[in-house]
Amino acid sequence: MRAALAIEDGTFLEGKGFGEEGLALGELVFNTSMTGYVEALTDPSYAGQILMMTYPLVGNYGVCREDFESDGIKVEGFVVRELCREPSNWRSELNVDEFLRESGIPGIEGIDTRALTMKTRVYGAMKAVVAVGDYDREELLKMAAEQPSITEIDVVDKVCVKEPVYFEAENGRYDVVLVDCGIKMSIARQLLKRGVNLTIVPFDYSAKKILEYNPDGVFISNGPGDPSRVKETIDTIKNLAGKVPMAGICLGNQLVALAMGAKTFKLKFGHRGANQPVKDFETGRVFISSQNHGFAVDANTLESTGLEIIQINLNDNTVEGLRHQELPLLAVQYHPEASPGPHDTFFFFDTFIDML
Repeated sequence: MRAALAIEDGTFLEGKGFGEEGLALGELVFNTSMTGYVEALTDPSYAGQILMMTYPLVGNYGVCREDFESDGIKVEGFVVRELCREPSNWRSELNVDEFLRESGIPGIEGIDTRALTMKTRVYGAMKAVVAVGDYDREELLKMAAEQPSITEIDVVDKVCVKEPVYFEAENGRYDVVLVDCGIKMSIARQLLKRGVNLTIVPFDYSAKKILEYNPDGVFISNGPGDPSRVKETIDTIKNLAGKVPMAGICLGNQLVALAMGAKTFKLKFGHRGANQPVKDFETGRVFISSQNHGFAVDANTLESTGLEIIQINLNDNTVEGLRHQELPLLAVQYHPEASPGPHDTFFFFDTFIDML
C-alpha cells in the first residue's frame, strides 16, 4: 500500500504502508533503542505520539505477547526505515505488520529515518500525520499543522485503569497503592517480585480514597503528555506528602516536583532510548538508563520545595532524580524497570522497599 508522512513544517515523504489502512495524528518522536520495539509500541507513555525507530531494521524477532507493557499498542502510528515481515525467533507469535493490523494502527516504511531524526534534533519534535492508503498531499500537510500539540491535549485518562485493580505478590510483605498515569507493567512486575502487594488505582483517585487502603506506601507511575495537565494526580501527591512513603517514575517524577511547587518544561526532542547516561551524586557512579519522556523538571525552580537533586543526565544536565530533604519521598526521571534494558538501575526498587 502507498503511504505518506506529513510534518507541520511542510515536509512530505512517501513510502510503503503496513499495518492498518487509515490516518494517524500525533507528535513525531524518535527512539534510539536497537531492540525493544514491542515494549515501545505497547508503552502507554507514547499515547498521542507517532513513534519512529532510529535503528534501520525493525521486526526481525517478531512480536511476543509476553513482552507487552500494557494490553496493546498505545502509539498513534509507527515509522521505520525497513520492516522485516519474516521474523526469526522461536518466541514470535506474529510479525509487526500483523500486530499493527490487529490493533488498527497505521505504519510507514521506506523513508529516511536518519534524516528525520537529524531534522527533529535541530528543529524539535513536530506534529505529523501518517497516512496509509489513499490520501491528498495538501490535506495531510494541513492536518499535520492544525492538530493540537501534545501540550494541549489530555491523554493520561485514555491509558489508565478505570477502577482499582489488585495484584497479590507471592510472600507479600507490603501493601502499596500505585497511582496509574499510564503504567508500564514491568514496574508492577518489579514491585511484585520484591513482595509488594499492589492496588492499582486511576490517576484521579483522591488522597482520601488512597489512605482508606491504609497503604505502606504510594507509587506514582509513568505516563504520557504534559505533566502540568495532570492536576488531579498533582493534588493527590500534595495531600499525601508526609503521610506515607512515596516514589515516582518518569511522569511520576515530574508530578512530584509540580506538587512540591517546582515547574516543568518541554524538552526540544526528549529522551527516548536505552543509552542515557545518569550520574548519581551520592555514590559518584554513572549508569546507563532507559528513558522515554518529552518533559523535564526545571532545576531552577526547586528552591523552597524541599526537594534536592540527587541525579542528573550527563548529556544535557537535566534532572534525573529527586529526593525530599525531610519527607520519605523519592522520584526518578528514567525507567529503572527498563524492559528490554539496561538493568543498571534496578536498585531504585530496592531503595523504595527500604523506605517502606
